[in-house]
Amino acid sequence: MTTQTATQTTQEVADELVKLCREGKFAEAVASLYSDDIVSMEAGAPPGQSRESKGLAAVKGKGEWWESNHEVHSCTIEGPLVAGSHFACTFKIDVTFKPQSRRFVMEEVAVYKVVGGKVVYEEFFYDMG
Repeated sequence: MTTQTATQTTQEVADELVKLCREGKFAEAVASLYSDDIVSMEAGAPPGQSRESKGLAAVKGKGEWWESNHEVHSCTIEGPLVAGSHFACTFKIDVTFKPQSRRFVMEEVAVYKVVGGKVVYEEFFYDMG
């Protein structure tokens, strides 16, 4: 008799990611659901950074930069919508960019790919306006 480790389905990963994000636990979502080899693609490059982040440490660093430079007033998430190994959700974030004291509402579509029960790719689509 062989023992197999069950991996989470795309739906399970998607549901957990959305749940954690709704609770404001973005860093926990990354730490628990992302592959060590994650690739993350932004619509535009954050100041002094690249659009693409490779590896868990780089994605965690991008999240730390976001948290230190933004004050989130509210965040609503719609989804997930799952298709095979991919899922998508939308984020609407009321946020202040601290360095400029500029408050705005950001809307984005996030698309994720899951392999082996972990997020291996994410891409964010939003206006750079």
